[in-house]
Amino acid sequence: MASQSTTPSNPKIRVGLIGVGNWAKHGHLRVLNLLPQYEITAVYSQREAASVDIAREYGVKHVMQSVDDLVNHPDVDLVVVLTTAPQHADGVRAAIAAGKNVYCEWPLTPDVNTSKELVELARAAKVRHIVGLQRRLAPHNRYVRDLIKQGYIGKLRSVRMHVSMNYFQAQRGKALRWTVPPENFSSVIAIYAGHFLDMLFASTGWPDEISALVVNQFKEVTIVETGEKIATTTPDQLVLSGRLADDAVLTVHIEGGKRNGSGVQIDITGTEGDLRITNRSAFGNVGDNYHVEGAHGNNLPLQTLPVPDAYDRLPPSDLPSAVLELAELYAAYANDLRDGTKTAADFSDAVRMHELIDAAVTSSETGRHIALAAAQE
Repeated sequence: MASQSTTPSNPKIRVGLIGVGNWAKHGHLRVLNLLPQYEITAVYSQREAASVDIAREYGVKHVMQSVDDLVNHPDVDLVVVLTTAPQHADGVRAAIAAGKNVYCEWPLTPDVNTSKELVELARAAKVRHIVGLQRRLAPHNRYVRDLIKQGYIGKLRSVRMHVSMNYFQAQRGKALRWTVPPENFSSVIAIYAGHFLDMLFASTGWPDEISALVVNQFKEVTIVETGEKIATTTPDQLVLSGRLADDAVLTVHIEGGKRNGSGVQIDITGTEGDLRITNRSAFGNVGDNYHVEGAHGNNLPLQTLPVPDAYDRLPPSDLPSAVLELAELYAAYANDLRDGTKTAADFSDAVRMHELIDAAVTSSETGRHIALAAAQE
């Protein structure tokens, strides 16, 4: 089957959802309901009652009894895989086998070799593939990227990023139990390093080598609702340094379980100026917007640089800022489908990020600097 696209007689991208967990409800369903380019036509969950509830609330036509039924349904153009990371590969393979374009949440899979296999399967089937690395497309990040490209800071000299969040502590809710086992590649480091490093490097470019320290400080996690205690080696802190193009230096610190004062701060230094990007939350609620400041010149105070309205391409809404970042990804994919472009992150981007995180673990275990491969087109 050929890859689907919209036509004048079929103007909407018809979506089939696999999985209706917390992020599906908080993010994907509200985004797809907001954007006029999309229509949710089918849903499947292992918990049929959850599918029925979603169908009733969002007017979804088809409650499916299996993944195969959903991916092969003629009213589905785009399969959206929203299960946990260990379950992603099965849903993605099924979508590709059916010749359907497919979106998968990040992390793509817990194993980088499995993710590479999915890239090759999608290429062979000539289907479009998207991965949920949405922060690179946020208005503030596209603006910062353009400021750097336009020479606002001159030649890049250094980049520093600190990301922290209150959750992923030693006590976690039952809904986050699946983030505890290291083999699930769903730690705060896997998830948040993936999202924020992708966002950062979309603006600054990628490092060509890194060294890192990956640490587990919460060696036992307690599930709040049940009292279950789980021993774990899953990391909750990452300190990474590296070298960007033209000898610019990179430092990154990502930490879960921070009690107070968590959020995001990025400092970008150049030969002619500086930028600072901040947010009080790493997972934004309503009003948790990124604040961009900058100065072009010498020994000047940083001034607010409002993100121009032209960077906002979404319909008006009262959705949380983290959800609006997801909406940007869906909007980008719809534009890619219409224009034949590639601006939405895809499975190749997921593989590259997974390889970087694996390199950070290797560096931490061996004490070596690790060279990174260049992007493959």
